[in-house]
Amino acid sequence: MKRSAMELAAIATAAVPGLSPVGFAALSDDAEDFDSALLIDAQKHRWRVRSPRHDEASMRLEAELSALRAFSAKVRASLPFALPSVAGTVRQGSLRTFVYKDLPGRVPSLDELVDEGSRLATALGQCMAAIHQIPDESVEIAGLPTYTADEVRQRKLNELDTAAATGKVPSRLLRRWEHAMEDVALWRFNAAVVHGDFDEEQIQISQSRISAVKGWTDLHVGDPADDFAWLSAIEDQNFSERVFAAYVEARGKSADPHIMRRAALAAEFALAQWLVKSLDSKDAERIAEAEEMLQELDRNIAEYGGQPLSVVEAPRPLSTPAPTPAASPAQPTPATERPVMVPKSSAPTINSLKVTALGGNSPAAAPAAGQDSSDSNGPESSTLDNSKEQSTAAPGLKDEGQKPADDSKTGTAAQETGNQAGSAAPDGAAPAKESSPSDTDGNDSAK
Repeated sequence: MKRSAMELAAIATAAVPGLSPVGFAALSDDAEDFDSALLIDAQKHRWRVRSPRHDEASMRLEAELSALRAFSAKVRASLPFALPSVAGTVRQGSLRTFVYKDLPGRVPSLDELVDEGSRLATALGQCMAAIHQIPDESVEIAGLPTYTADEVRQRKLNELDTAAATGKVPSRLLRRWEHAMEDVALWRFNAAVVHGDFDEEQIQISQSRISAVKGWTDLHVGDPADDFAWLSAIEDQNFSERVFAAYVEARGKSADPHIMRRAALAAEFALAQWLVKSLDSKDAERIAEAEEMLQELDRNIAEYGGQPLSVVEAPRPLSTPAPTPAASPAQPTPATERPVMVPKSSAPTINSLKVTALGGNSPAAAPAAGQDSSDSNGPESSTLDNSKEQSTAAPGLKDEGQKPADDSKTGTAAQETGNQAGSAAPDGAAPAKESSPSDTDGNDSAK
């Protein structure tokens, strides 16, 4: 059931005692799975509300709560950014709505990230390195999934079999991905804590630095390359290289040399995973869109070849040339390669030519019942000045409306349902126990 921003504001007052919203705005935050809103109270503090639309989305929020509780004060202090702070929750039936203190900074666009230049690229690389250096025990204590490198590879191969069985994935792509997945050298890496849903929508920036990271619903131990896949949507390859260079410098010997190849594979393979999920949901429109995007990727690889994803080089994909009369003149040299950007939609955001470049050489190394509340050691709510979202219901706020969700984010640390779609994120996390008024994910008190 879809809930309006006004309804979410009413629910929030039950989740956080004393909260009295004076303004609200709808947010486009994984809109296919969640109803979300930004609230402002009389003290001009801001709050975010996320209400799951179905059981699978609810499990993701429960997993995030488990993750946030598992982050000790020492872990939080070691991170160069703020983490979400759960101020309260309230249950309606089988679903639980979460209220968070808003985080400092604003959500950037991809273009803005690139325009900010090397300083923000460096901050991104350092941010991702900090995530991957979180002790594995933080995830294990929370009961979230952990996978070895070999388990990650085997899961990918299983997902590839599922995608191939649809008969809708071009054979050239299946061969390309299978070669990479069977290249054992590519999968020699040390598993690490992985955000699992990292992209520009999960970060907030302030003064050319990463001020906060949110969206921890898919936290797990697995392949760090998954957190780099989103860079395929950035056309400026120099930016991606600067991010990775900063990451390597921050991680030192812990960074493996093939992480960007696996990131490129993850970005391409997300299209097949999305196709499988669309077929499972019997959504004809999304199925057709997924097929079209896979065909476009196949044509681009056939025309430009792309750099191999594997460490052991695979044969270059060949397109089938049209027959040409013997006396015909030579064909002109193709124009300079121009990446084809796939428009942002409910489908994965893939720059279908750039993903092949990523695989190349890396740089040098108001409910009736169920109220409960919880709080974390995260930062206090920020002021209006740093927010991207605003509302017409109060001065200084504007309703963003709902934008399509990104279905490439299909796997979660808390799901098993629907994960046959071949998500790159983990599944199977058990839901966290319902919190009581005394439960917290940190030490602060909701205000």
